[in-house]
Amino acid sequence: MGTASSLVSPAGGVGEVIEDTYGGGGGEACEIPVEVKPKARLLRGSLRRVGASRPGGLIGASFKSTASVQELECVAEYERLKKEYEIFRVSKNNEVASMVKKEAKLDRENKRLRAELQALQKTYQKILREKESALEAKYQAMERAATFEHDRDKVKRQFKIFRETKENEIQDLLRAKRELEAKLQRLQAQGIQVFDPEESDSDDNCTDVTATGAQSEYWNGGALGSEPSMGSMMQLQQSFRGPEFAHSSIDVEGPFANINRDDWDAAVASLLQVTPLFSHSLWSNTVRCFIISTDETQPEVDIFVRNYSPKLQGICETMGYFFQVVHFSAENERPLKDVRKWEIEKSSLVILLLHLTLPSCLLEDCEEAFLRNPEEKPRLIYHRKEDDRVSSVSVQQLIEQISYVNKAKMIDHIGSVEEGAYEIYNCVEKIIKQDILGCEMIELEGKDLGSKEESTVPEEEVFGDVLWDAHDEQEQMEAFQQASNSTCELGFEKYFERLNDLVAAPAPIPPLLVSGGPGSGKSLLLSKWIQLQQKHSPNTLILYHFVGRPMSTSSESALIIKRLTLKLMQHSWLVSPLTLDPAKLLEEFPRWLEKLSARHQGSIIIIIDSIDQIQQAEKHMKWLIDPLPVNVRVIVSVNVETCPQAWRLWPTLHLDPLNSKDVQSLINAECNSANVKLTKEQEKKLERHCRSATTCNALYVTLLGKAIACVGNTGNTDKTLQQCFQCQDTVSLYRLVLRSIQESLQSDKEKGLLREMLCVIGVSHNGVSESELMELYPELSSAVLASLVHSLHKMCLLTYGCGLLKFQHLQAWEMVRLEYMEEGESIISAYRQRLVEYFTMQLSRDRVTWRSADELPWLFQQQGDKQKLHKCLLNLFVSQNLYKRGHFAELLSYWQLVGKDKSSMAAEYFDSLKEYEKSCEGEESMVCLADLYETLGRFLKDLGLLSQAVAPLQRSLEIRETALDPDHPRVAQSLHQLAGVYVQWKKFGNAEQLYKQALEISENAYGAEHPRVARELDALATLYQKQNKYEQAEQLRKKSFKIRQKAARRKGSLCGFALLRQRALQLEELTLGKDTPDNARTLNELGVLYYLQNNLETAELFLKRSLEMRERVLGPDHPDCAQSLNNLAALYNEKKHYDKAEELYEKALDIRRRALAPDHPSLAYTVKHLAVLYKKMGKLDKAVPLYELAVEIRQKSFGPKHPSVATALVNLAVLYCQMKKQIEALPLYERALKIYEDSFGHMHPRVGETLKNLAVLSYEGGDFEKAAELYKRAMEIKEAETLLIGGKTTSRHSSSGDTFSLKSALSPNIFLEHGQR
Repeated sequence: MGTASSLVSPAGGVGEVIEDTYGGGGGEACEIPVEVKPKARLLRGSLRRVGASRPGGLIGASFKSTASVQELECVAEYERLKKEYEIFRVSKNNEVASMVKKEAKLDRENKRLRAELQALQKTYQKILREKESALEAKYQAMERAATFEHDRDKVKRQFKIFRETKENEIQDLLRAKRELEAKLQRLQAQGIQVFDPEESDSDDNCTDVTATGAQSEYWNGGALGSEPSMGSMMQLQQSFRGPEFAHSSIDVEGPFANINRDDWDAAVASLLQVTPLFSHSLWSNTVRCFIISTDETQPEVDIFVRNYSPKLQGICETMGYFFQVVHFSAENERPLKDVRKWEIEKSSLVILLLHLTLPSCLLEDCEEAFLRNPEEKPRLIYHRKEDDRVSSVSVQQLIEQISYVNKAKMIDHIGSVEEGAYEIYNCVEKIIKQDILGCEMIELEGKDLGSKEESTVPEEEVFGDVLWDAHDEQEQMEAFQQASNSTCELGFEKYFERLNDLVAAPAPIPPLLVSGGPGSGKSLLLSKWIQLQQKHSPNTLILYHFVGRPMSTSSESALIIKRLTLKLMQHSWLVSPLTLDPAKLLEEFPRWLEKLSARHQGSIIIIIDSIDQIQQAEKHMKWLIDPLPVNVRVIVSVNVETCPQAWRLWPTLHLDPLNSKDVQSLINAECNSANVKLTKEQEKKLERHCRSATTCNALYVTLLGKAIACVGNTGNTDKTLQQCFQCQDTVSLYRLVLRSIQESLQSDKEKGLLREMLCVIGVSHNGVSESELMELYPELSSAVLASLVHSLHKMCLLTYGCGLLKFQHLQAWEMVRLEYMEEGESIISAYRQRLVEYFTMQLSRDRVTWRSADELPWLFQQQGDKQKLHKCLLNLFVSQNLYKRGHFAELLSYWQLVGKDKSSMAAEYFDSLKEYEKSCEGEESMVCLADLYETLGRFLKDLGLLSQAVAPLQRSLEIRETALDPDHPRVAQSLHQLAGVYVQWKKFGNAEQLYKQALEISENAYGAEHPRVARELDALATLYQKQNKYEQAEQLRKKSFKIRQKAARRKGSLCGFALLRQRALQLEELTLGKDTPDNARTLNELGVLYYLQNNLETAELFLKRSLEMRERVLGPDHPDCAQSLNNLAALYNEKKHYDKAEELYEKALDIRRRALAPDHPSLAYTVKHLAVLYKKMGKLDKAVPLYELAVEIRQKSFGPKHPSVATALVNLAVLYCQMKKQIEALPLYERALKIYEDSFGHMHPRVGETLKNLAVLSYEGGDFEKAAELYKRAMEIKEAETLLIGGKTTSRHSSSGDTFSLKSALSPNIFLEHGQR
């Protein structure tokens, strides 16, 4: 059996740990006791072995006794151990059994849970499938709804186009009929009898007609107080919107002939909104200060440039302008004559610093700047005097000449040089603020607030909730001016005819594609044609956009659509909230176009130049494919190589290469400007060279002519021609021109600066300003920069755009990249890094201008540095600058590049604002903080995060109420913005309360007739419209419209109508001769011009002189005398001298009745104004025959069933109701209703207005059932009209002033205000 040691574990432990493989312990280790042999047996065995080994052995009782005792002890121990072992074994078996039971129980529980989990998974999968199918069904339904809506709108537009086309055809036929009748009348007047075999013997069908072209234009729904309704789908006639020169006494009232204040206010205000007037003293958004000094006054110049120029730069930067000082040292005076002359022409201000002497080399500059100053730009002379010394004769003579012919400001200084420089600074600052930037105009508008601080309202508030970027607008104006400044027509007459045919063609018509190669003259053609249209068709609204370099701001589709939409809104006298979401903008633009087209009395032409340079043009310009309104025409120009395939099916006007005659004339024009004469042999060489498509390109030929002209008469013309002949395309010719400019530079330093300047401009977003270049390169002086820019501008490489230097043509940009950036992205990245460092340094100095906001994020985007871009976007002032200028889509694209969604973007902005708030102390910083919170709230509202937009707007409101005052205008701004969020959130009750609070604050702060009050009224009207409170909304809109009209008149007065003043000064010089009809007409025009400037006294003087001269020369009964009488009467009416006005109107009416045809528009004009005056004076009995005459004139002019006849009938009916003659009014209303229904259909707004008035008549007559029925029909039409126009617009031509409700008949003013229009 072995020894006991064989059963013990090798480690000598009590037991060994083994693994139970039978599942009793679930895989756990258990301890099993080792089997132990009884001790007695072990001892006996050992004793036997001992006895056997010893022969003697051990025998005796003592040993036996001892052995038995030990054996008994072993047995006892054995029994004890056995019992313990049994107990241990039983306990362990019990534990194993319990664990087996637990395992079985857990296994059953596990199986049950698994079964439940499988069931839940099946249920989840089922629900998920149901959700996906529901979402799919929802998307399909939404898609079907969108498709249905699109199809419905398309059908509506097509039906509208069809209807308007037919209506226009009818009008054309009527117009042709009247022209034929006019010709017939003239033939009969000449004694020529015209017989018609089908003509009846009676004269019932004979119609008195007007002269050719005089189509009773005034009576198109404006006469006697009622105008076309805002929902009108049909244009009755072209209205007389302003002056046109008259050539005979029977023409329509001529050039500045008639005073019509309301028409002119509307026209001028619309012009001021659509095309803002920029000061002539500002050259491309830059205040340019040109300094002429002698060696004696050089210290003042140094102090001024070093100490005060940065301050002036800061003043200009805060208003969004650049500031540039140009000064040529004495050694540079001579060789830079052309450059100095060019700089003087561009300068906003010229400063002449004199002491005792004046060098002869400066005389020419002084004469150019001070004696030849046609635009009367500001000029300043600083003269340092000494008590004991007298200035030279040349200095005294120059000062006398300047004081005689010019209004230059003088500074006579006696004192130190430092004091003199400080005096110059004070005077220059005043000139910049008042004469150049016009800050005093802003201060005048803010005087009602009581403090200068309160007048500094954010600029964009002038446009309400519309975010407008003046820099983008000025860039477009400059692009148009630069494109149209060329004197060469390039044989465009044949293309003009094609463009004119497009405008005159019947609708519908797709856009016209103007195609051609790069530099073929597309921009020049379109700009020249725009000028012709503006000259010959003043009623035509032209919206244009010139796309510049790819990836520049002008090529961003969202900004283009936003700009065009704003133009439509402003031209229709609307300043309403506009979404900044690019996708929604694309949807809203066609709707605004349709709304304005329904109201605009004339054509609307949209011109987009280089549309193929727009990123994803086909996607963002998809509205071009849809049918356009009947009076809308679209012209786009494209590069023939990059034109989208889908657009090639449109009508195309392709610009052919120049023919040999045009090439010769263009080159000769350039050479003649430089007094260069080409030989016959040279002309033949040029003719042989310019025969291919690339060498007959307009830009190529222009460059070729400039290159030849630059050589001059130095004798190198043949060499230059030989070099040019080696250049077969425009880019290579540009390279030759650039190298010639480099060779003309005197030092390697200037050549290096030229390279740096062109490369920095090439890698920038929108260009670089001159002041930025001088800060980037301190070694670059103003004289060297002016010389370089002059050379590059002269050779068509660079141009100005909103104060920035940029490439004039894409080919110039490509040439610079090929010439200087052949290394590729590494060199481009290096120059961009330089710009990044410069604008980053500006941010670190808290100089956050529109330039840093435009350039820095874009540069980070181009470099792919998302971390720095993220940090830049979190600069609150950078984001605020971008958003407030309407660059919402650009800001959103930056955040998308960083990888942030809308919610995380909002959270990061809010956290940044919280951190910034901790450092804000003082009122100024808290006001700035409130502006930032408001900007964030508006930004989140535009993102659609309405719930998150409330918190920052409320915080802005709290800060302004605490830091300023609860009644401060900025508090009204916060209330307005917060209410806008609630409107979108459909919480109309909250919004109404906030709007009313804002309205109350604005009225208290600005007065009841301020544009900001009009904004609150518009907002409330829109809110009531959404709540179907149409009557309240209509009243508020009318009140708002009147405020905006008066504000526009004041704005025109503040702007001074610079063009009208200039025209007036020119005309005054023409009236100094003897009495002639032309001089009398000029005096009349002067009177109207001064009237439009609100200079009534001067206007009265000129109008009286015109009347007196006409009576002397033409006789008192001549129709021209009636014109002067009419205008004087209108003047007295304006001055509320009604008795004088009545007398003059009656005289004019008497003359015109005797001299003109019964339906002549000039007679109608006088009838209308005299009738309105009678109503105003309460002489209703005298007004009745004039209104009846109005009905007669319209019936003769247009026929008895024309809508304008119905308008005259309504006017007469309103007058009868004012006289309490309801019986006479009823048949007039019924006849007008019948005409309106036959002409416009049963759901036209005019029908609704007439039904409403008929309902009131029936109610007052006791026929309540008929009144209720008529009123119900009127309300149905009103609701349908609201749905049609979207509840956002009201027309300038609403007739509801006359036919709003007969319950208002007791208040004559309700009718008179509209009747005057």
